[in-house]
Amino acid sequence: MALAPRFAGQAYSANVSPKAIHTIELYLDYACPFSAKMFDTIYTKVLPDVPTKYPSKVRFLFRQQIQPWHPSSTLIHEAGAAVLRLSPDKFWDFSKALFDRQKEFFDVNVVNEARNDTYKRLANIAASVGLNQGEVYGLLEISNKPGEDGTLNAGNQVTNDIKSMVKVGNPTPASNRTFPKALTSPLVIYPTLAFSLPSLCP
Repeated sequence: MALAPRFAGQAYSANVSPKAIHTIELYLDYACPFSAKMFDTIYTKVLPDVPTKYPSKVRFLFRQQIQPWHPSSTLIHEAGAAVLRLSPDKFWDFSKALFDRQKEFFDVNVVNEARNDTYKRLANIAASVGLNQGEVYGLLEISNKPGEDGTLNAGNQVTNDIKSMVKVGNPTPASNRTFPKALTSPLVIYPTLAFSLPSLCP
């Protein structure tokens, strides 16, 4: 599936080229423990080898997959959307920092927290990888006053980006959850699956 230009930061490749032979799409939720394990493996053990072993053969797409049974999932992914807007080149580093502190946003740790306070903590994580904390929070903050037209449910500055991400992730055809020998379309990977790059890029 094509990547919208405004989400370009979700893509990782050693050689930024549309000629990459394989596209591996990672559907990950910042609030999911299994997603955290998969991301950590990709980020620390796979991506470092891509520039030398597979410079023009593969690219990775981080598809932000909100899972509604994790109540804080939407808020966390909004922070990812804010980073994509402000500094796309920091998206993967931000994702690493966020996954490392994932448990801070599990149910027990946010149940008594106001939404904007959660956003402030997320903006702080963004600042730890070089973004302006105030700018990130500015995109996330929810006003406690009606809009000029009386709107009471307008969301924040990245609400429309989140809507686009949700549309991309739902539904994902089950037929993509395979590992064919010769890939002619993007390979979709979920946190419960494993793969070997050498088998994809001999």
